[in-house]
Amino acid sequence: MLQRSALGKELVNDLFRRIAHRAAAAMGSAWAFVVAIVVCLIWAATGAAFHYSQSWQLFMTTGTTIATFLMIFLVQNSQNRDSKAMLLKLDELIRAQTGARNGLINLEGMTEEEFQELESEFKRLRAAESAAESRRGVSPDYAKSANPD
Repeated sequence: MLQRSALGKELVNDLFRRIAHRAAAAMGSAWAFVVAIVVCLIWAATGAAFHYSQSWQLFMTTGTTIATFLMIFLVQNSQNRDSKAMLLKLDELIRAQTGARNGLINLEGMTEEEFQELESEFKRLRAAESAAESRRGVSPDYAKSANPD
């Protein structure tokens, strides 16, 4: 029973992923924008024929509300996937870089306090690096342009 439930969940997730990917690609296209403009123009042009009634206004309001509601899920799904992909790529770069701190691989799991501690540490490191460059006679502006990381 548990296997069947997990299989069903996997199928639903895969179906949603495929539909969301295709829908996001379609809704983000120039054609979707053109269709939206045409629908708005037709709606505006038909206003006089319907005497600018509440039903005429309700039609557009309801349609845009439903479209917006559904697009929220598509946009969130797309952003979640993009964020996960970016994090995995960065994790791989950190892992592959000699001398990098592998503890930075799982930053998304940190608490807000841990983020603040890490940010403070990096501020101290930047300040120390800037001071060392000043002692060597390297201007901070030149050091930033010569070492963009």
